[in-house]
Amino acid sequence: MSAGLLTGPPVRPVVPARLLDGPACRHLSDHLVRWGPLPRPGAALIDEVVAAGLTGRGGAGFPTGRKLAAVTAQVRATGGPAVVVVNAVEGDPTSAKDAVLAGHAPQLILDGAELAAHAVGTDTVLVAVRDQGGPQRCLSAAVADRPPSGVRWQIVPVPERYVASEASALVHGITTGDFRPTGRAVRPWQQGVWGRPTLLDNAETLAQVAVLARIGAVGFRALGRPGSTGTELITVTGAVARPGVVELPAGSPLGAVLAAVGAPAVGWALVGGLAGGWLDLARHADRPFTSAALHPVGAGRGTATITVLPPGGCVLTETARLVGHLAGEGAGQCGPCMFGLPALAADLAALTDGDAAAAVRLDRRLPVVTGRGACRHPDGVVALAASALHALRTELAGHLHDHLAHGRCAAVGPVVRLGAGDRRW
Repeated sequence: MSAGLLTGPPVRPVVPARLLDGPACRHLSDHLVRWGPLPRPGAALIDEVVAAGLTGRGGAGFPTGRKLAAVTAQVRATGGPAVVVVNAVEGDPTSAKDAVLAGHAPQLILDGAELAAHAVGTDTVLVAVRDQGGPQRCLSAAVADRPPSGVRWQIVPVPERYVASEASALVHGITTGDFRPTGRAVRPWQQGVWGRPTLLDNAETLAQVAVLARIGAVGFRALGRPGSTGTELITVTGAVARPGVVELPAGSPLGAVLAAVGAPAVGWALVGGLAGGWLDLARHADRPFTSAALHPVGAGRGTATITVLPPGGCVLTETARLVGHLAGEGAGQCGPCMFGLPALAADLAALTDGDAAAAVRLDRRLPVVTGRGACRHPDGVVALAASALHALRTELAGHLHDHLAHGRCAAVGPVVRLGAGDRRW
C-alpha cells in the first residue's frame, strides 16, 4: 500500500463476508479456530479452482486455474522446480485491500500460497511486500507463526515505486535486486524467478484460493455472477461517508459498492486506479463492477478501487496532478517513459491554465505514446488522460470552457493521496 493512502482504512465487511469475516485473525491459533486446518488437495486443487471460475484479483483478471495449470505443465515439460510468488506489493496509491487483508487475515494469504505450492509441486514461496510497511510486519509475523510444512518461506521487501509491482519487475527484482520492469513479453509461468516456472499471484487471489479449498467450487460460486465468481475486496475512498475496504459479491453494481460505504451514486469517480477511468456515477450506478462491463465506458476493474471526487472537485485538475506524479514513477528505460509521459503531464498542466493548444497537442501525443513502452505503465497513463479528456469534451464541456476562458479553477482536492515514493530500485 502506498504511503499516500491512509494507513489501515476501516474494514467494512458485508454479509456474507468471507475474507473479512469476523474479528482479525492475525495469530495462527485464531485463524485455526475460524477456518480449521489447511486442506491437502494437492494437484486436485487445480481442477477445483477451474470449476470455481476464480479470476485474479490483482488487476489483469486472468483465470487462476489456467495459470496454475500452465505452471504445472511447464514443470512437467522442463523437469525443473517451480516458484510461487505472493504479490502483496500494492503499488497503486488508490488501493488498500491487500494491506487490509494482510492485517486482518494474513494466514489466509499464506494458506493459499501453500496450497498453490503443493499444487504445482514446489517448496519455495516468496512473499513480495512493500519494504518496512505494516503489511510486511504482519506477513513476516504470520510466516514465523506457521508450523513446519515442507514449505520454505521468504519475505521479499520491494521498493515503494509504482511500477515495482508489475510482473516482470517482480521477477527481475527478486532475481537480481533491480525492480524495474523488463518488458511486456514476460511469461513467468514459462521462465520467471531464477529462470524457473513461476506462479505469480496477488495476495487476495491466494486468500480466495484458501477459502475455495475449504468450501469447494460450488460453495465458492454461490456468490458473484457468471464470469465474476465469489467475493472481492474493493477500496472506496474520497468523498464518501465511511472510506475503507469492502467485501462484496464479485460483480456487484457500482451503486451497491458505494452504498456499502454510505455514499450515494452521484458525482464523478476514478474507477480502477491510476490506470483506470473517470465515470459519472449517477449514469453508471447499475453497471456491474467488472472489466467486461466497465471497458465499454472507458474504465475498468483494475486495482478494484473507486475514488470519489468531492463536490467542487475537478476532473482536469486531479488528472493533471496524477499524470504529473506518474510521469516521475517510470523506470526511465524507454522513450515513452522518459519523454512521452513528461510531455503529457506538461500538456495537461497547460490545459488547466487555459491553453487551448494543449488539447490539440494531447490529441496528437496520446496515440503516439500508447503501445510503445517497455512495460504497460505508459499505456495506463494514456488511458487516464484520455478518459479525462473524453469526460471534459462530453459531459463536462462547460467546465472545460471555463478553464479555457479563465485558467485554473478553485478545485476542491486533492482526492488521491500520493506519497513521496522511494527513489530506489
